[in-house]
Amino acid sequence: MSGGPYIVGVGGTPRPGSTTERALALALRSAEAAGARTKLFGGEFLERLPHFNPGPAGPSPEQAELADAVRDADGIILATPGYHGSLSGVVKNALDTLELTRADDRPYFHGKPVGIIITADGAQAGGTTLMAVRSIIHAMRGWPTPFGAALNASNLFDAGGECREPKDAWQITTVAEQVMEFAQMRANAMRAGQ
Repeated sequence: MSGGPYIVGVGGTPRPGSTTERALALALRSAEAAGARTKLFGGEFLERLPHFNPGPAGPSPEQAELADAVRDADGIILATPGYHGSLSGVVKNALDTLELTRADDRPYFHGKPVGIIITADGAQAGGTTLMAVRSIIHAMRGWPTPFGAALNASNLFDAGGECREPKDAWQITTVAEQVMEFAQMRANAMRAGQ
């Protein structure tokens, strides 16, 4: 892991400057401040990502790029709005696309820490979406971080793009810190085992 852990962020909405993508970008900046290399697959990318079809046509360049980034990642941060009590379709499609990794030695999120950021206009949607995403991460063999951020999307950011409330900034930073901590512990354990 030369240059620090590689953390991949996936999330946002097709709307430019979405609250979800801004929260994800803050988390990745926090990881970078702790020494990570990062890559963001935001709303614009997710909108271009074709619907996953396991047919014989093979992956699109975008699908291959996402799958390769997740393969190489030491940790993942997923960010989704809470739509009707669950994750958005564009984020779910990105997760479905990772079926491209199913035949890998370490498929999907196998053994990787996965942090979660949920933005929603209500507490109920935030909580149910957080649980849904945790279940998906388990199914994809990942390690959901102990803390998942569930943020009230309305009025979350100030004009400068920072969180209005310290508690919200703390949640975003905590998700990034836990992904980094687990990724570094795993890297240390792998080096010790060599």
